[in-house]
Order: sequence, then structure tokens, then C-alpha cells
Amino acid sequence: MSFQTWIPHPELGTRRQEDIMTGSVLVLGANGRFGRHAAEAFWNAGWTVALFDRRTDDLTAKARRADVIVNGWNPPYPRWQTEVPALTDKVIAAARASGATVLLPGNVYTFGKDAPALFGVKTPHRANNPLGQVRTRMEATYRASGVRTIILRCGDFLDTQPSGNWFDRVVAARLPKGPLRYPGALDVPHAWAWLPDVARAAVALAERRNSLPTFADIPFAGYTLTGAELAEACSRALGQPVAVVRMSWLPILALAPVWRMARHLAEMRYLWDKPHRLDPAPLAALLPRFHATPVEEALAQTLHRPGSDIRPAGAPNAMARA
Repeated sequence: MSFQTWIPHPELGTRRQEDIMTGSVLVLGANGRFGRHAAEAFWNAGWTVALFDRRTDDLTAKARRADVIVNGWNPPYPRWQTEVPALTDKVIAAARASGATVLLPGNVYTFGKDAPALFGVKTPHRANNPLGQVRTRMEATYRASGVRTIILRCGDFLDTQPSGNWFDRVVAARLPKGPLRYPGALDVPHAWAWLPDVARAAVALAERRNSLPTFADIPFAGYTLTGAELAEACSRALGQPVAVVRMSWLPILALAPVWRMARHLAEMRYLWDKPHRLDPAPLAALLPRFHATPVEEALAQTLHRPGSDIRPAGAPNAMARA
């Protein structure tokens, strides 16, 4: 009988040492939203981190020593149809050659307009719009490949720096002097994911990858907030009143006939008017000690942009110290 040591882990709780596995991780798309946070989180957890450079690196060769491949590649919407299938095939081939586990962020596009409000592991993927169908086919390809895969499914991202997501590009773009511009009904619950928390959960799942199913589809609940609740949370984070108004979709709809990005934005509009949240139970069962960052703290970091007028509540005022 082999000797087994039990050690504490901040996210997993008490697990056998053999179930907690670090190693080497190759990050694809390390300059992007998820990839940037994943690289930092794996590094902080003691992993050997390699960053893939599309200009010079060969994926199969670079992945040869990787235990985990983080797929943070995410082309712009208009290029999904042509690029996502080819990128998926390349990642699968590299993972198959090296024996690595693939870890990637999922989204809620796969479920479709008629899905129930709670998005879980067993929720059918019935998207009938182009972007949702691309993601559905991508995930089906990973599942059929037999390559060990972890999909951490998230709502809309909240980032520590402007990265072109809905929140910083549209919703909070006018803060602190103007209101939030919300793309949907103000009383409809919407799923959000704070990227440092997502990355932290991703590392914890990667560390116990061999105890997960070959294809692990894991929802990341994050924060579920209505537009009104989001404004209230921003107000608490900033220490000032924050108003919220409905965003007009007319400019996007007017541009849709001539601008492909506008067409894709319009096709996903339903997610702003459809109540939805991600099931927290699967992640809680796997990572019983994982706790999300309080929403006000996450928003304070999200809204504090260097060089801007936005300061979190309690942040020092440089002018006052001068």
C-alpha cells in the first residue's frame, strides 16, 4: 500500500497529495482577457508557465512538455465561423500528442433563447444563432476528441483593466460622471464573472484534473445581478450615487446591414433580456473552499482604471496628498 499524505489546499479543502497536481502549463492567448489572468494565477500557484507566441512557435512542439494547455484564443466575432474550428483542431492535436489537459473558458451562448433560467451541466445546447452554434460545435469537438478537457463556463467578464468587454466598453464607459448604460431590462438577472476569480478556480481545477471526467463542463456562477443591482453595487464600490439608464440598440441595429460586428452584437441581444444564472453547485462540490471575491471589491478594482477619474471608495487621492 502506497503512503498517502493529506495536505490542506485553499480552494480544494483537504485532499490527498496525489490528487493535487501542479506541473507545466502552456497558455495560448496570454495577452487576452482569460489568458492573461490564467497565466498570472498559474504562476502564483507555483506552476511552470510558458506563453505561446503565434509568430515564432510551433504549437505541437511547444506543448510537448505541457501538462495543461490553457486555450485563451478568442478571435473577434466575425472570424469565429472560419477560425474557431481550425484553432480547435490544432489545440486538440497538440494535446493528444503531449497528453495534456485542455482548459478553456466557456460561455452561455450555447444554450439559446428558450433555455431555462438556470444554466447547468445538463442544460441542453440548443442555440440557433450563428455564434451560439459555433461554440456548440467547438465544445462537441472537444467532447468527441477523447482529449481530457475542462470547460469553465462563465457569464460576461469583469476585468481589472479595459479589455473591450461589454462592461468597460459600454456599461460603465461613462462613469464616474455619467450613468451606467445597461443593454437590457433593468430588472432581469444577468450572469457576470470576475476574471481573477475565474482564473483562480481554473488553477484549482487543473490541480485535480485527473480526478475529473475526461470532458468536464463546469459552470462558474460568479455574480447574478439585475441592471438595477449592478448600479447599486457600483455605487457602493465607488462611494457615490450611480444612476442607470437603458442603452439604445438603434445605432447597432442601424449598422447591422453594413457592419458584421454589429450583426453579431445584435444576435446576442437576447441575453440581456433573458433572465439567467449559472448553477453554483458543481463547482462548490469540486472546490468546497472556493469563495468568490465580494462583488463590491471586484467592481472597485474593475472601475479603477489608471489615468481615469474613477477611484474606488476609500482610495487615496493623489491631489490631496500633493
